Amino acid sequence: MRPNLRRTVLGGVIGTVLMTLMMYFVSPAMTGHRMDIAASLGSMMWDNWYLGMMAHVAIGAVLFPLVFAYIMYRVLPGAPWVKGLLWGLILWLMAQVVVVPMMGGGIFSSRMGGMAAAMGSLIGHSIYGLALGFWAGEPAHEQAPRTV
Repeated sequence: MRPNLRRTVLGGVIGTVLMTLMMYFVSPAMTGHRMDIAASLGSMMWDNWYLGMMAHVAIGAVLFPLVFAYIMYRVLPGAPWVKGLLWGLILWLMAQVVVVPMMGGGIFSSRMGGMAAAMGSLIGHSIYGLALGFWAGEPAHEQAPRTV
């Protein structure tokens, strides 16, 4: 069983918007470090901020929701919001162990703001996952056709 794809993608869009707003406006006040995912991703794409933002939105609004709906939803335990939160935590771990080091930030953001940056990323990915799971919701149960 999988959740409704439209609702799941909508959850990905909402989660991406919330995470992006948090990175640009909340994180600097909380951690003292500016998080710019578009610049970080863009650094791997000809130093183009706009391409980085396009990649961020495409990944958060389409790719990760589809992986969530088709694979992770049925293997993660709990209510939809718990599944989303767990998916957000998995994404955070992958980001901190694989993606951030590829961008030169070191494991767990050690060269990109350290623990404060890693915690800001954790909060952002948690918010993303919660929104994704909440909006995806429970799968619709198919009803057997009525016989007369």
